[in-house]
Amino acid sequence: MLFFPYDTSEYLLIENFMLSMMHDSAHDVMHVYRVFKIAMHIAERYEKADRDVLAAACLLHDIGRDAQFKDPELDHAIDGAFEAEAFLLSIGWSGKKSSHVKDCISSHRWRNDLVPDSIEAKILFDADKLDVCGAVGIARTLMYLGKENGLLYTLCEEGTVLSGKKRWHGDSFFREYHRKLKDVDNRLFTKEARHIAKKRKKAARDFHKALKNEVFWCNRISMHI
Repeated sequence: MLFFPYDTSEYLLIENFMLSMMHDSAHDVMHVYRVFKIAMHIAERYEKADRDVLAAACLLHDIGRDAQFKDPELDHAIDGAFEAEAFLLSIGWSGKKSSHVKDCISSHRWRNDLVPDSIEAKILFDADKLDVCGAVGIARTLMYLGKENGLLYTLCEEGTVLSGKKRWHGDSFFREYHRKLKDVDNRLFTKEARHIAKKRKKAARDFHKALKNEVFWCNRISMHI
């Protein structure tokens, strides 16, 4: 259970609702708690940020994940946003604040076309993406690929290791590195988040380099049977 500097009973309801919805090892409750704490850290630089909205959005931002795994056509950010809004309304939140949380959650994902427009939405986006940086980001990416039957790397028809830089290179760690992990810091909104991302960047870069060296070396070994 988290410590909330808010109305404890209200946020326990929100936290317990979140706990009932999380069934994904790469987007587990520890991910949610890290996002919450990172967001509150960033929010210290923004006095006007609504802490109630931000806290609820952080806790509920991934509740649509289970539905998306069951139906890949769904967008967990959109589906979860509407579910979060309905839940908050059911426990007595105002329509304005519930809608604000919905907007934050719906725009926290890279893979849809919604862009965060409020400071709360931008902080949630950045906090969520910081959990893709560094060593934690590597571990979570590998866990996610394992669940989705992804690969460390893919080969072309001639048997050469593909770099992952192109979309057609397939689902692999190399692809995720170039698509997401490599330049996280360049896609964040807040100065503090960019600062944290740059400090974490070396861990992902070094792991990618070591992995690439090992698999490219192994792929060059000549077999004489």
